[in-house]
Amino acid sequence: MPVRIVQLGSPRTPDEGTRIGTVRRPPRGVPKEQFATQDWYDVWYPNLAPSNEAVKQAQAAATPQEWAAFVRRYRAEMATPENRHTLALLARLSQQASFSVGCYCEDESHCHRSVLRELLAEAGARMA
Repeated sequence: MPVRIVQLGSPRTPDEGTRIGTVRRPPRGVPKEQFATQDWYDVWYPNLAPSNEAVKQAQAAATPQEWAAFVRRYRAEMATPENRHTLALLARLSQQASFSVGCYCEDESHCHRSVLRELLAEAGARMA
């Protein structure tokens, strides 16, 4: 029953569980009623998405140093008490339930979900 890190909109795996969208904005042009059936997400949770400013920083990152600066910023955003509590909750739930978290980006290595994977593991989550 581990946490899976996924690309939103990709086909679901049979044992994936509830899909949580950790993005700032819902998918464009998709009716709300179709988010789950089109494999976007079941629950939208933008609290774990980077701030708009951090998203812009990540999208503009062209060098490893610029990407590292984004990672530091996103980690700082996730270090607030509210976000630490959310990460701890998800880590605990991963011991008993299957679910996934994700973002739209194609390349996980250049996406906040790669950092979110690390943060969840650091919080004690069972990872797929």
